[in-house]
Amino acid sequence: MSQEAPQNLSTHRKFVPLYHFVVLPILAINFLRALWSFFRGLGHGFHFGSLMAVLMAFCFVAMGLFLRLFALKAQDRVIRLEERLRLQTVLPEELRSRIGEIDSRDFVGLRFASDEQLPELVGQVLNGSLKGQEQIKKAIKTWRPDHFRL
Repeated sequence: MSQEAPQNLSTHRKFVPLYHFVVLPILAINFLRALWSFFRGLGHGFHFGSLMAVLMAFCFVAMGLFLRLFALKAQDRVIRLEERLRLQTVLPEELRSRIGEIDSRDFVGLRFASDEQLPELVGQVLNGSLKGQEQIKKAIKTWRPDHFRL
C-alpha cells in the first residue's frame, strides 16, 4: 500500500481528474454545442431532432452532476454513522449524551479531527461557537486524514 500525502485544510479535497477535468467538461461542451446548433438551425425552421439533442445533452450533464451528488450524499451518511460510533468511544460522558444534538453536516467536518482534539471541538460545536464544516475544519490543529473519501 502506498503512503499517501498528509492532509490538511488546503489539501483534503479530492479531485478525480478523469471525472472533473475530462468527463464534466466534455458533457458541458456537448451541451453548449447542441444549444448552438439548435439556435443556429432555428433560422431554417424548427427541427425536433435538434431540440432532442439539446435535451439529451442537458440530461447527460444533469446525470453527471447527480451521480456525483448522490455518491457524496451516501458518503456523508456513512461518515455520520462512523463518527457517531467514534464519538461514543472518544467523548467523555457529559458530551457523549449530547451526540444527538450535533448537526449531520458537522460530522463531516469533525471526521478530520484527531481523537485528542475531538472532545474540545465537539464541545465548541455544541455550545455554538463552531458552526458548519468549514469552520470546524479551520479549527482543527491535528488533522486526521481520510484517504477513502469520494
